[in-house]
Amino acid sequence: MMKTAIEIRPVAQADRKIWAALFSDYMAFYGCTPADAVLETTWRWILDPAGPMECLVAVKGGQVVGFAQYRAVPETLTGAWFGQLDDLFVAPTERRQGVADALLARLDNIAHERGWFKLVWITAQDNATARKLYDRIGKASNWVVYERPQGD
Repeated sequence: MMKTAIEIRPVAQADRKIWAALFSDYMAFYGCTPADAVLETTWRWILDPAGPMECLVAVKGGQVVGFAQYRAVPETLTGAWFGQLDDLFVAPTERRQGVADALLARLDNIAHERGWFKLVWITAQDNATARKLYDRIGKASNWVVYERPQGD
């Protein structure tokens, strides 16, 4: 059986509808209610060449089946830049077929091209599926993440 090739490329304006569907599924997975305003804001951030983030999409058989949203972050302790993977999602029907690996490999190339000294990402502690992948390709840090929500 022949394996379908996975193309990794920057997201394009024409990807808006499928990206929104996938991002909505990603948001729902993390317990967030997908909202048009959030989708529009995130899409604007991604498409703006001066915006704060970028997005890669994975394409199989002519269909977008996953995405990786990322950004550059300055680190004060080193005076250098690193890459932050904010969101990684693959359509459930396409999982365990190398899509996430392909997205992360392309992000590794981008990090190298841009001179970032590391890539970092977080996931939910109970996201066992993602953690299997992340444990295989990276190393859990010794940093503990805290949050302090700001009220209205």
